[in-house]
Amino acid sequence: MALTTHPPLRLHARPPALAAAVHRPLRGIPPRRARLRLCRCASAGADAGKAQTQARRAYPYDEIEPRWQAHWEERRTFRTPDIGDGLDTSKPKCYILDMFPYPSGAGLHVGHPLGYTATDILSRFKRMQGFNVLHPMGWDAFGLPAEQYAIQTGTHPKITTARNIDRFRTQLKSLGFSYDWDREISTTEPTYYKWTQWIFLQLLKRGLAYQAEVPVNWCPALGTVLANEEVIDGVSERGGYPVIRKPMRQWMLRITSYADRLLEDLDDLDWPESIKEMQRNWIGRSEGAELEFCAVDQEGHDLGAILTVYTTRPDTIFGATYLVVAPEHVSLPSLTSEGQRVHVEEYTEVAARKSELERTELQKEKIGVFSGSYAKNPATGEIIPIWVADYVLASYGTGAIMAVPAHDSRDHEFALKYELPIIKVVSPPNGNCDLEEAYADDGIMINSSSSSSGLNINGMLSQDAALKVTDWVESNGFGKKKVNYKLRDWLFARQRYWGEPFPLIYLDDTNEMVPLSENELPLSLPELDDFTPTGTGEPPLTKATDWVKTTDLLTGRPATRETSTMPQWAGSCWYYLRFMDPKNSSTLVDKAKESYWGPVDIYVGGAEHSVLHLLYARFWHKVLYDIGVVSTKEPFKCLINQGLILGEVEYTAYRDNEGRWISADSGSSLADCYQEKVSADKITKVGDHYVLKDDPNIRLNARAYKMSKSRGNVINPDDVVSEYGADSLRLYEMFMGPLRDSKTWSTGGIEGVHRFLGRTWRLVVGAPLPDGSYKDGTVATDDKPTFEQLRVLHKCIARVSEEIQETRFNTAISAMMEFVNAAYKWDTQPKSVIDSFVLLLAPFAPHLAEELWFRLGHSQSLAYEQFPEAKDEYLKESEVVLPVQINGKTRGTILVDKECSEDDAFEKAASDEKLSKYLDGKGIKKRIYVPGRILNVILDQQKAMT
Repeated sequence: MALTTHPPLRLHARPPALAAAVHRPLRGIPPRRARLRLCRCASAGADAGKAQTQARRAYPYDEIEPRWQAHWEERRTFRTPDIGDGLDTSKPKCYILDMFPYPSGAGLHVGHPLGYTATDILSRFKRMQGFNVLHPMGWDAFGLPAEQYAIQTGTHPKITTARNIDRFRTQLKSLGFSYDWDREISTTEPTYYKWTQWIFLQLLKRGLAYQAEVPVNWCPALGTVLANEEVIDGVSERGGYPVIRKPMRQWMLRITSYADRLLEDLDDLDWPESIKEMQRNWIGRSEGAELEFCAVDQEGHDLGAILTVYTTRPDTIFGATYLVVAPEHVSLPSLTSEGQRVHVEEYTEVAARKSELERTELQKEKIGVFSGSYAKNPATGEIIPIWVADYVLASYGTGAIMAVPAHDSRDHEFALKYELPIIKVVSPPNGNCDLEEAYADDGIMINSSSSSSGLNINGMLSQDAALKVTDWVESNGFGKKKVNYKLRDWLFARQRYWGEPFPLIYLDDTNEMVPLSENELPLSLPELDDFTPTGTGEPPLTKATDWVKTTDLLTGRPATRETSTMPQWAGSCWYYLRFMDPKNSSTLVDKAKESYWGPVDIYVGGAEHSVLHLLYARFWHKVLYDIGVVSTKEPFKCLINQGLILGEVEYTAYRDNEGRWISADSGSSLADCYQEKVSADKITKVGDHYVLKDDPNIRLNARAYKMSKSRGNVINPDDVVSEYGADSLRLYEMFMGPLRDSKTWSTGGIEGVHRFLGRTWRLVVGAPLPDGSYKDGTVATDDKPTFEQLRVLHKCIARVSEEIQETRFNTAISAMMEFVNAAYKWDTQPKSVIDSFVLLLAPFAPHLAEELWFRLGHSQSLAYEQFPEAKDEYLKESEVVLPVQINGKTRGTILVDKECSEDDAFEKAASDEKLSKYLDGKGIKKRIYVPGRILNVILDQQKAMT
């Protein structure tokens, strides 16, 4: 569609609203910079002309950016047509997706656009390369934060969520991201969660959803069950409320049935190896054996109970000197002696307040309590004690272990603490055995035979011994070979209001669970005025009595709805599929659309989602693959984790109790000192360290922290866009460093890229007129470009193309900066060269590029113009720098043609001002010439003397 004309741009003092914004210091910007910005606005009594000059920016982004954002929105420039509605499926596709954002009330901070800018650059680049690009955006909007805010303020979470989404959407649009907003979705819309509920019904049909009594992290204050990752040191991550462990009947998803496939299919994914390894560790496949120990009393009398343990090292059975059961083990009450019952109950009560992550942390001190019972080691016949310790989890293996303190660090630490026997049964291959530490590797078996059991593995290698022990226990009925996983089934219920309702009812007379039929979907959330926790464990939905009490449509019998809701993970497990077909009311996703667009080609998001979100999404995708909904085994082909953007560097100094400065490297205990933040204008850098300007002997600590409201170091992108423009923010975040690395925000850095964009503007448009306005059009000419100009351009094209493809955006920007520097030295700016450069700039600074493209005389948006391609003829270096040696010592260099002859090279060296003094009047004995590499002139010393 042709572009409409618009009035000429004029640079003038900021409008009042912007001026007011500038007078307000940017959040997280040091006071010195804020004062600098204040100076840019004319203060009373200052020279008016000077004030106006200071108020001008590098280029008129505040006029350019809103105009092009409106243009894109009005013309739906980035809308991706559907199959059958104009999409040319003969073209290659590229599906580029950001991880689903949660729309919080705080809005975006400058860390959020990092990944979004990267995916936008890739999307714009691929469109210009002729790809059909799918680049959508939506909202993962169910969850605990909105519900907690609703409880605190009385505002319904639906209202809060809609307001937050509006804010996020406005902020994203202000940054010029090329999303197809026609495909926008939210997990809270019934038209969306209808299909989340449908997926749950498919899981239920296949036995992958079930109910079980499980120990959970229950937070009474939040009124919900929390995942292990949401509990830190016994309190909730959100709000810091106490959390206890208690058994509750919950819906579970049998993700363990897919453990092997989740593990094996990682090998084919283009993901960071560190992320794949984290998934492998979370799944935690191990091969070992289940061994049975008979419970006995102190005298060895059989108590009639069998304790089954799981071990990955059956070869070490002769070194098992005690057993350990988890505090939640179902057999613990029967194993506890009356004399120890009070101690065991006190211990289990304390353990119930810890999360599984806390309990298994290696650095934590291992503590436990004796159960009062014993067991017989089947290999040795020895009577060994049974202990209770929280470093053993009921959810892993059998909830009981055989402790081999000589060869396991946790068992070793525990045995030393409680003076339990330590017997070494594995010797290192080199025979050197440290008696002070556990030896956990393979080796040669020692002290591992028994005449009573008939088992002898002495002298065997560990792996061979493990096989022999496993065969022995199986043949004697003491156990069996077993494959185990750390991965647990997915706890899939939350006792809260703001989530997807389960499509289930329970018949009142029999309590039989009945799934809703698919034509009854969606089951919508009822409107509730009181969504506060009940405090009893009953979900808030129990208060919606008219909704809870229902009738089974098939039989007409009275029934009660499930009142738990699905976890926030549910909606984000499959959203990438709905983006392919967001308006379809009859099926989750059309087969033809899924077949064309799937899988996601590039998936970008934070490494904090490296395990759970990715694992759960992969699990659901594989289920959908098995039932024929999707055509690929994996949802995300390539994964990129962007790094964090940290707040500006903070400088901390120390004072003692008398107020004297203490240097950070003084060796004194800084723990007793007072910390004091020092502004950047009071410090200076000396070598690798920062010191006080007034006292260079006082060294400071300099550190950048993750942005957070509590630290007060959050930078609001709205402020940055107001001060520098969206293109400057986009460009700076890409220029800070490699996409995958963590980086530190610096306002000085964004000022640098803003100046670069200003130089680019003036290179094409020309200098401003005396009144601050710019003439229409550009200074580009119709002159035929020189070979050198084309060489500079095509070198830039080659570098930018390669660096975008490899997501090295910072070096792509460097290449464009080099081009602008070179172009400023030219006498003319040929339009054909400038056209190509503007297209290179477009993915990075789209607003500025669109404006320049229009001024260069083009009537169509550049969004779908062909991205420039480098031509080899201009990439070959025609000249080389040739080192010149005199008698083997380098004396200078000359610039010569690549195909330069020896005579021509020598003639050029002889005429060089610096080199000629070594050659004038000297005899030449020999010349050594390697074309393009070196010229070495050997002088004849005899002729030189005569």
